Amino acid sequence: MDQNTRPDHFSLSDHGLLPQEEILEVGKKRKKLIIGIPCEDPKQENRLALTPEAVDLLVGNGHEVLIEKGAGKNISYSDTDFSERGGFIVDTSEKIFEADVILKVAPLTLKEINLLRGQQLVFSSLQMVKQSEKIIRALVQKKITAIAFENIMDKHNFYPVVRSMSEIAGITSVLVAAEYLSNVRGGKGVMLGGITGITPAEVVILGAGTAAEYATRAALGLGATVKIFDQSVHSLREIQNLIGHRLQTSVFHPQVLEKNLKSADVVIGAIHLPGGEGAHYYITEDMVKVMKKGSVIVDISIDQGGCVETSEYRTLKDPVFEKHGVVHYSVSNIPSRVARTASIALSNVFVPILLELGESGGLQAHLKENKGLRKGVYLFNGILTNSIIGDKFGILSKDIDLLLAAF
Repeated sequence: MDQNTRPDHFSLSDHGLLPQEEILEVGKKRKKLIIGIPCEDPKQENRLALTPEAVDLLVGNGHEVLIEKGAGKNISYSDTDFSERGGFIVDTSEKIFEADVILKVAPLTLKEINLLRGQQLVFSSLQMVKQSEKIIRALVQKKITAIAFENIMDKHNFYPVVRSMSEIAGITSVLVAAEYLSNVRGGKGVMLGGITGITPAEVVILGAGTAAEYATRAALGLGATVKIFDQSVHSLREIQNLIGHRLQTSVFHPQVLEKNLKSADVVIGAIHLPGGEGAHYYITEDMVKVMKKGSVIVDISIDQGGCVETSEYRTLKDPVFEKHGVVHYSVSNIPSRVARTASIALSNVFVPILLELGESGGLQAHLKENKGLRKGVYLFNGILTNSIIGDKFGILSKDIDLLLAAF
């Protein structure tokens, strides 16, 4: 027999034809996920991680979704809305926290962590400013893999949750400001947009990112005059191009900013603060003192410590205070004011991640493949992988890439 015509699955050796092992393609083994959605505390958070439509998609792909009774109340969904789409309604939170994957918008509390069975996957916000050592150590003890959804990156190197929530926060911040300028909330009775013969209100926006862009669109749409400040000329040029017409923009000069604050009716703090904690105040208390009585500050950056020195961390139930005659609104989760819209936006991010997680056969394999999801991991099997948290609480942290290579 000619060597070139030997049959398949045989190899030629000194002793003639020998049988050769056939190599079969081994596909990934899909994994069914049991996903738990607990109730959120309405004093702190109204958003929910998944909507009924999202549950329908997950169940249709072979996964199981447990929803705590009443979880959808704050986004105007009933238990029936979830059950009709394949979700299981659970009366108590104990069963929820036994699921393989826990999806929660607000960070877990100590009470909730105690309900975890251990060695599970938790998706939630991290909220570094409010984070405590007790919480981190409790998660470590339970050997939890924890992913901060605000740190997840997509294949385009964007932060999808941050981006969508920033869009909502930008628009909502302007609506909040308009509300507190009106008489309804005890404001001075000024309409944000002017009418014929009346000068429009002046809005000063700090920052030129996504939140600032959408705040600008909303303010201009209502007829206000907008001035934008940022430390980057490139960012100012970019927002100018995105908005599509000439804006009043300036890099940060304290004297120029203070001059504009004197005539401002609204100030929106929408600037990203590097390093999270230890925020740099772009507006000092002395600057706030020169602002008009009854003017409004909405500090979207409060979740990073705030960009206005007089800002205080407030909750949805007590969002406003007055200082030096200026109304301050400083709530970290402004999108919770429009919780249904925000929940749909969150679902749009989480569903593809969960479907991919199931298809890949498990978390470890998926994290090795998905660099963007890896960015969100701050605990892996109870091992801290976030150096910022480690430095803050004096806990040893390890590199997630090195840990995955070892497994």
